[in-house]
Parts: sequence; C-alpha cells; structure tokens
Amino acid sequence: MANSLVMVELQRNSGGGKVLEEIVRIEKKIFPKHESLAKSFEQELKKNNTGFIYSQQQIVGGGGESESESEITGYVMYSWPSSLYASITKLAVKEKYRGQGHGEALLKAAIKKCKTRSIHRISLHVDPSRIPAMNLYKKLGFQVDSLVECYYSSDRNAYRMYLDFDSDQ
Repeated sequence: MANSLVMVELQRNSGGGKVLEEIVRIEKKIFPKHESLAKSFEQELKKNNTGFIYSQQQIVGGGGESESESEITGYVMYSWPSSLYASITKLAVKEKYRGQGHGEALLKAAIKKCKTRSIHRISLHVDPSRIPAMNLYKKLGFQVDSLVECYYSSDRNAYRMYLDFDSDQ
C-alpha cells in the first residue's frame, strides 16, 4: 500500500461542499472557539485576495487494486491585502499527521503562491508556547518581529513573525 501527499488549492466561490465540512470539523477540534473560523470559513473564502490550500493523504490500495482513498490532513489560509505583503491567517494539521512534514508542505505551498504575486513579505502570528509551530516557521526562514500582548486573549500573547523575499527571487 502506497501513500502520497497531494496539495489542492480550493478555488474561490467554489463552495467547497464536503471538503469544507471536513475542514470546519478540523478547525473546531484544533482551535479554541474564539480563535476558530469554523462559522465564517465560507465568507473568508469568498473574499478577494484570499487563498486556501489543503493537503490530502492519498492511500492507494495494494495488490493491483485501482481503488484509492484520501483524507484531508491539514490546510493553510493566506491573504494578500496589498501587492507588497501577505499574511498566513491559518495553518492546521490533524493531530495524527503532525511531525510528518504536512505543515511544512502546506506552508511551502502558500509561500510559493505568494511569491507568484511578487509579494515582498509574508507575516503571521503564533502563540510562543506552540514550539513545533515556532520551529517550523524558523526552519523556513521566518523571523520574530515583535511580541503582541493579549493577541489571542487577555492572557495569551503572540509573536508576529515575517519572511522577507529579496527583489531578485
């Protein structure tokens, strides 16, 4: 049995159907209610200058079978409010797929999309206690810009991080 990871870009105004339902389930499970976009995913996806990529683990049956199944493993949402910068607004990976490169693959796919728009900087916010997320962002070149106090709630701060691109990239 062979497995492969596939990146899929959700097209704006496509509705999303079952894919969106599964993403909302993941969102509700991973994020606290006040940080969740579960109730507003469809509206977020309809906005101009918003991109959304999800990953699927393709599981191909062995023994010459042509059957295959897939499971959504995670997603990344990003936006580019101006022609100069973009923001990663959500990055989530199902718990059972963490530590297997899914988050890195999603983030790289979002960065690649942003680069096609001649973006000069990508920013994001991350809870300093989310060490695996911090390590991933640093691995891909993001740097801490500042600490934003009470970003998530009155007792939870965030680091604002950024990744700059050279004009020749």
